[in-house]
Amino acid sequence: MRFLFKTDYEDDIRLMPHSGYLVTYGVLLALLAVAPFVLSSYIMSQLVFVCIYATVGVGLMILTGFTGQASLGHAAFLAIGAYTAAFLQQYNVPFPVYFLAAGLLTGVVGALVGFPALRLQGIYLVIATISFAFIVEEILARWESVTHGNEGMRVKTMQVFGMAISRDSPTFYFLCLGFLILTIVGTLNLLRSPTGRAFVAIRDSETAARSMGINVSLYKVKSFAISAGITGFAGCLFAHKLSFISPEMFTLLLSIEFIIVILIGGSFSLHGAVLGAIFLVMIDPLLTYLKDDLPGMIAGVASTFGAGKESASQIQGKAAAIASANGLKGAIYGLIIVLFVLFEPLGLYGRWLKIKLFFQLFPLYKRATFKRQKIYVKSERNR
Repeated sequence: MRFLFKTDYEDDIRLMPHSGYLVTYGVLLALLAVAPFVLSSYIMSQLVFVCIYATVGVGLMILTGFTGQASLGHAAFLAIGAYTAAFLQQYNVPFPVYFLAAGLLTGVVGALVGFPALRLQGIYLVIATISFAFIVEEILARWESVTHGNEGMRVKTMQVFGMAISRDSPTFYFLCLGFLILTIVGTLNLLRSPTGRAFVAIRDSETAARSMGINVSLYKVKSFAISAGITGFAGCLFAHKLSFISPEMFTLLLSIEFIIVILIGGSFSLHGAVLGAIFLVMIDPLLTYLKDDLPGMIAGVASTFGAGKESASQIQGKAAAIASANGLKGAIYGLIIVLFVLFEPLGLYGRWLKIKLFFQLFPLYKRATFKRQKIYVKSERNR
């Protein structure tokens, strides 16, 4: 077990508390650097989506995990960033310019959304963000002169300093990975700043934050703007990866997927955003497998144990109808959320911390180490 002896005030805000972090992250970066040269194109494509989803997860975690403001409208912010990039591309605007424009415009929209949300909390704030997402989706479908409506928009190949970067090239992968690393490092520095500490204070107790002189309204708007801006940058990369965007791609289900990223990964640490993105991106092929092969499996089991007067083809047809239902994916996501909330509220990263602590303290580990504590002070209940 490692013991850290702090001898300076800066020890509390170091990005790397000890040399073990340097070794671990150094090895991880080395593996990610050689990945394009040893892995298949399909796995590399999935890694790009992991980077994009993890970037959105970090942005959402700033708002939800660190400031305590719920949001189910981040698919709309992703859409604004994606459509900004696609629109400016039509006028031959260079990539660095429309990439910055996508993030800045989305950040401004996020700040505007944050103002009416100042008086809302809990389920009412969730309803407000869902309404915003529906409004954006409707605007994208009807503002045909800008968005081409339901026909969608084609996104051209990225051009950086005269060099074409394909969506399947290693360069695009390194671009997404580099932006994710920049976002994580920037967020870590943000959390060490007075702004980040104000976010956490608001999350823990708005009453206590006001008593310490924190302008709660100002920092809530800042949180919305920063979170939306990061999501807008990710939206630009998302559009280039898909090469085609339409309003049907930015629905409520996509916002729920972003919530799943931080809920499954762990909403109290940036590691959770990455772990949640890996889980979500890797589970999608499993759902595709279930939709394709589940009918045959059900028919085989039914024919083995007997299924009354129904033939195997009838059973397989019913199973196919169930598996191909539009709500199957959402139902599975809902089941995953319920299971994690009930049995692992700290997410995957919380489970990793428990396992690591178990081996560090063995045989003195206590099962009640991570048990939720009851709150008795009334002022602490206003969260």
